[in-house]
Parts: sequence; structure tokens; C-alpha cells
Amino acid sequence: MTAVSCVLEVGCQLGEGPLWQHAEGALWWLDIRGRVLHRWQPETGARHDWPLHDLCGCFALARDGRVILAMRSGLHDFNPQTGALHRIAHPEADLPGNRPNDGKCDRAGRFWFGTMQANFDDAGGGLPITRLSGWIHRLDGDQSLRRFDGPFGIVNTFAWSPDDRVMYSADTLAGELHAYDFDVAAGTIANRRVFAAPEGHGLPDGSTIDAEGHLWNARVNHGSLIRFSPDGRMEREIPLPVTRPTSCIFGGPDLRTLYITTASDELTPEQQAAQPLAGHLFALRTEVPGLPETPFAG
Repeated sequence: MTAVSCVLEVGCQLGEGPLWQHAEGALWWLDIRGRVLHRWQPETGARHDWPLHDLCGCFALARDGRVILAMRSGLHDFNPQTGALHRIAHPEADLPGNRPNDGKCDRAGRFWFGTMQANFDDAGGGLPITRLSGWIHRLDGDQSLRRFDGPFGIVNTFAWSPDDRVMYSADTLAGELHAYDFDVAAGTIANRRVFAAPEGHGLPDGSTIDAEGHLWNARVNHGSLIRFSPDGRMEREIPLPVTRPTSCIFGGPDLRTLYITTASDELTPEQQAAQPLAGHLFALRTEVPGLPETPFAG
């Protein structure tokens, strides 16, 4: 394993939700608070940034190049070539104080995403979280929606074991990573239990899975990544030069480069001065590769 290094100075307020598009050799991610969708090809250095009209918590890449954006105003179908945007559905019209947070596609191409009470106002200012109102949802390729488990404080992390028998998620507010029994044929979850909740190691944010079934989890406000074994043990912890890592994804031609998004928001001026790389993109090389991400089936 190589040391962690900063690979792109992008200056996100709240970098999140990285996805590796293997066919294009491209990394996509969001600046949630800055309202920007980013795309970068490490081999060529080519980069494109799309400003967004609304707060977007997560997204999915479709096979034909479209992007499904989970925004505060609903789920939208976005064409990055033309800029065309139209709303598919509003999964939480009954919860107007919520916003989407993390999300990812399972290996059948269904888009799973979670929500939380909105913690920013329209001007980007912080708002307190005062209730448990987050839910886990699933968007299918035919654009049908289903609401699953909840309520939670902050739904985070979507990852699946290599054999598709377990789905991992998290409630950041509770400090818990969860595991569910997963039925890949039906696209359903059951039997939620606490997978890991280590004390003194920050809070669980976004995650990814490697080919050995170990879960890599960003520990926000602690400045580390933890690799958890399939039975929930801390196999290793990797310190980072910033305190607010938010998520990670395997990429590169061999899926052995672990990219890490970070945030610069919620830091004091003193913390920002001590962490000049906060909000940038980091990476390290790993011995065990990741697994390819599945595009949205719609």
C-alpha cells in the first residue's frame, strides 16, 4: 500500500459521492454544498464541472451517459452533453424538510439512496438536525420508487458484499454502520443489525467494498479511513492529512487506486489554516482491488 497523496486540488466545500466510470477511465463526484458535479480523467487530466441549480446529495451514472441526480427538489434525469434536466419523481414530497444524502447502484442497476433532515439553507448556511427523518429508498430502471427502512438521522454508505448477500449502510448521526440481509433478485433488505460502531474513531461517512469483502469507510471528523473485515472488525486504520474525509471509491485501470473525497466546510479558521488540503481529492494504492461499479439500469 502506498502513502496517501493529494491528486487533485479541487477545493470542495463538501466533496462527496465518488463514482468510478471504468469504461471512460473517469472519476465523478459532487460538491454538495458548492452545488457542482465534477468529472476528471486521471490519465489525461481532462476535467469538466457542471454547476447545479439545486443541492444534490448523490447521483448514479446510466449506461447511455445520462446522470440521475438526487436533488432536494426530487430525482432528476440529467444529460451532461446537452444540459437537459427533467424531474423523474419526488420520493419525499411528504417530508419537505429533508434532502438526499448518499447513494449508489446495486449490481442489478437499482439506485439506492438515503435522506436526512436538510442541514443547509438555500444560502448555504448551516441548520441544526433536530429529528430523525432519513429513509432508505430504491429507484428502479422503470423509474418506480420504493421506500424501505427508517427513520434515521443521516443515511450514509451503500455497499454490497461480493456475493450480494449483505448490503451495508450507516447512520452517521448514531455513529453506526449497519448490515442487512440482501436479496439481489428481489432487491430487498431485511434483518438490520449493527455491523460496526467503534468509539473514538469519528463518525461513519461514505464507504466502498473491495474484492475480499472488506468495507473501507471514511471517518469524518477523525481524519482516517478504516478497513473493516466482513465480521465487523477493524482490520486497519489509515490516517489522512485532513479531518473531514467523506467517502471513497476504487478506480484506475486495475481498480487498485482508492480515491478519497474530503470537505472543507465546518472547519474553524484555525483548522483551515492547519489543513490547507481540506476539500481536495486524495488517493492511495492498495494491494487488494475494488469491484467495478454497476451503472443505473434505466
